[in-house]
Amino acid sequence: MYNAFIRMNKIKNFESLSVTPARRHLLSIAEAGLQAVDTQDFFKKNLSLIGNTLSVDGKTFKLPGDGRVIIVAVGKSSTQAGIALEKILGSQLSAGIILDTDIQEDPAILTPYRGTHPFPSDANRKATKEIITLLQSLSEKDFVIFVISGGGSVLLSQSDAPISQEVGIIKELFKKGATIQELNTVRKHLSLARGGFLAQYAHPARSLALILSDVPGNDISFIASGPTVKDATTIRDAQEVLNKYEIAEMFSTLSFIETPKEEKYFKNIANILFLSNTIALKAMEEKARELRLFPRIITDALSGEASEVGKHIAQAIKGLPPGSVLLYGGETTVTFADVKGAGGRNQELALSALVHLDSASALLSLASDGQDNNLHAGALADLSSLKKAQELGLYPETYLTSHDSFPFWEKTHDFISTGATGSNISDLVIAIKS
Repeated sequence: MYNAFIRMNKIKNFESLSVTPARRHLLSIAEAGLQAVDTQDFFKKNLSLIGNTLSVDGKTFKLPGDGRVIIVAVGKSSTQAGIALEKILGSQLSAGIILDTDIQEDPAILTPYRGTHPFPSDANRKATKEIITLLQSLSEKDFVIFVISGGGSVLLSQSDAPISQEVGIIKELFKKGATIQELNTVRKHLSLARGGFLAQYAHPARSLALILSDVPGNDISFIASGPTVKDATTIRDAQEVLNKYEIAEMFSTLSFIETPKEEKYFKNIANILFLSNTIALKAMEEKARELRLFPRIITDALSGEASEVGKHIAQAIKGLPPGSVLLYGGETTVTFADVKGAGGRNQELALSALVHLDSASALLSLASDGQDNNLHAGALADLSSLKKAQELGLYPETYLTSHDSFPFWEKTHDFISTGATGSNISDLVIAIKS
């Protein structure tokens, strides 16, 4: 049986938040989910190398005896994945690159680059250029192991256009509440390193892409904007997203990039959905049962406006019997038009739930990467949160209207603190009825 208490180092303020049995249950369940998707542990458990045969997900891949084995790891899980792969491959590994937003540990062989998120920068472009140069140096004798994880869209920035142009487009789409699929449709056509371009550069070498999903629905062509996957979208699709949100005129001089469509670039690559939030949800379900609760996984593709989702979940848990636990994975959005405070979708979801929860219910929402648009991973909402807010003269509705959830939870001290987890498999939401 999975034991979430082997390492209690994910939620840093676990003990200070555990002031009620319901809170301890919520935090224990969340901890189980985070531990289950610990990147290094997951790679060690689910990859094996015997001789020159790499086994993954029931498939085997022969590593070359007379060529190079290269790693290219991109996204918020890439440092931990790269370090795990170094240990697994040992002397078989020749070289490689890690491009991450936070280099938590120094790899032994791979060259690490630190990039920015949620917007691209010169650092992202410089590191992406190094990746392209490495891939273009390969021959049919070589083998590439890609690790593609959330955050990769922003990191894989490569274009002749000013960076400010992409920043402006993405900011506008954020404001309008565009979905991750819509955002990444546009992003694919703004960079020469997304939408299948990495597979093109690696050709004719054989390649394996281990894909770690942070996208609801787990469509691998949208995870990190699908850099190793043949892209089905076109420039026209990207343009239609801008038209839908009425921002096309703001970027009338924009020149979109068409993604590679030739089948030959994708014949030598195996794309595997390696890790997703279903692993976390199953571990959370198991932990809840261990606590003698009655869990139900509602969805692994949660979406919608954060404030509406929070209200819906709070109302759903109200009508259930004591001991009920509802589990969700996915990614909501926050549409803020011209009003934007500080906070992320998880903190807003929790704040909205706080308004609608009854005295016997509680909810926790967190970003699995540990950063809900700021230093906190999310927040925990229950009756004690509401009482603290009332004592401090805080009105949740006011903070919701201004999308200013971060200072609210800072004042009540009900934020979730994990730091960068090195994992990124979407957001996790738990509701419980005492």
